Amino acid sequence: MFLYQLLNFFFVASKKEDNSKYDLSLYKRGDLLEVPRTLFTHFGIYLGDNRVAHLIPDILPVITKNTSAIAKMVTNNRLLLGVITKVASVRVDSVADFAYGSEILINHMDKVCTKPPLDGDEVARRAEKLLGSVTYSLLWYNCEHYVMYCRYGMAISYQTYQFCTTVRKIVCSRMSAYLTALCGVGIMLYLGCVTPLTILPTLLISFTIWMAA
Repeated sequence: MFLYQLLNFFFVASKKEDNSKYDLSLYKRGDLLEVPRTLFTHFGIYLGDNRVAHLIPDILPVITKNTSAIAKMVTNNRLLLGVITKVASVRVDSVADFAYGSEILINHMDKVCTKPPLDGDEVARRAEKLLGSVTYSLLWYNCEHYVMYCRYGMAISYQTYQFCTTVRKIVCSRMSAYLTALCGVGIMLYLGCVTPLTILPTLLISFTIWMAA
């Protein structure tokens, strides 16, 4: 998910769509809205009256108190700097600004999550209560953690889980163990420092990866 979300900052739509593209009658207060991006999904909670609460990285609140500037739609530059500095906010935007021209899925996570959703008003109240600045983490606290807590009462991210599972399969594999051992031996031979003190760490690291695979 880390690479997925980071790369997506360069793939979002460049033009803002107007509200006419979205039928607001489809959304109810407390609905969980999903916006599929190129490489990941962005999440928000519908509050009613064309308002969506969502967690999004944004550097601007750190460098200015100009509320009118902050209220404008978050640009890619603001978002990317927010990710790097781990600064974000839970803010309210229109459906069009939230979706950024993408298709919107409604309560799709109800089919995935094992827990039933909370009452719509309670979901929206939770979302509103958390409005404001937050510490952001692509892996440990992102937009999906936020909406999952609001709607189901548990701050989890399936995207994070899938990413970590993929990384584990790559890192903790027999091929990684072979490559680690070969690289270690190659470096020792190149540097001419083949001694028990250099061989032992190489073997231990390779063995640990082998056992974890």
